[in-house]
Amino acid sequence: MERSRPAADARPVPPASRLTVAKKGNRRRTTPLWSRVPRPRQLLDSCGRALRRAVPAMLAIAGIGATAGGGYAAYRFVTHSPRFAITDIEIRGTHVLDARALEARLGFHEGDNIFTAPLAAAETRLSHEPWIADVRVHRELPHTIVVDVREREPAAVVDVDGLYLAEANGHVFKRAATEHGEGAGLPVVTGIDRATYAGDEAGAATEIARALDTLTAWSRDAARPRVGEVHLDRRGGVTLYTYDGAIAIRAGDALAARLRTFDRAWAALSPDERARTRAVHVDNLTRPDHVTVAF
Repeated sequence: MERSRPAADARPVPPASRLTVAKKGNRRRTTPLWSRVPRPRQLLDSCGRALRRAVPAMLAIAGIGATAGGGYAAYRFVTHSPRFAITDIEIRGTHVLDARALEARLGFHEGDNIFTAPLAAAETRLSHEPWIADVRVHRELPHTIVVDVREREPAAVVDVDGLYLAEANGHVFKRAATEHGEGAGLPVVTGIDRATYAGDEAGAATEIARALDTLTAWSRDAARPRVGEVHLDRRGGVTLYTYDGAIAIRAGDALAARLRTFDRAWAALSPDERARTRAVHVDNLTRPDHVTVAF
């Protein structure tokens, strides 16, 4: 039996595939571990370089810490030391208000630390008092708190379905406690009802100020009778009522132009006629120089 021969074009099979990757040998050096450890001199140089680089940051951190610590120590000292305890509270500028009552409303007392006393809160609390127009609370080191008060100055009592105190600019600031003497000796402004005042406070203040300006013009001559009430009517006219005898002086809306007319008529009356006078009319629109006296 004959063996078959391989074809002439058949190629020999390689002993290994071309895709096979041959394993590389281990190239690690077999050196001792001790030889790879840095030498002491190298360690010292590396530590020195790191330390030199860290010195500025360390100094900055130390400075910040020292500053913060010193600031906190100073804060603790000034806010807790008995050297800065409040020993005196001065209330200045009060004439109507009681200084002790105001001191009780401050929110701090003698013995408290002067730096922790709530001054702004004390100002806000006192500003709600109707009598106070302006208030300032400040320290006078090392031991004193000063409260400067500017009180309102009432110029009249305004009857607005109740008696209220008003300043010269017409601003009504509180109900008059007549039982405590508030408003005593002040002129009274009437003729403004509650609804009118509530609907237009600014306009009402303007009318009250106009009434007080009229009273000021009237009071410039001491020979004129003293007036206790100024009445404003709805047409803008003004009527003055004297303290003695409640004489009604009807001046209309042009009192300044009629003052000389009143002065001449009043000077012509005898003391008995003045005592019996009930009204003086100087509001004649057609004849400004005409005066009517009612007995």
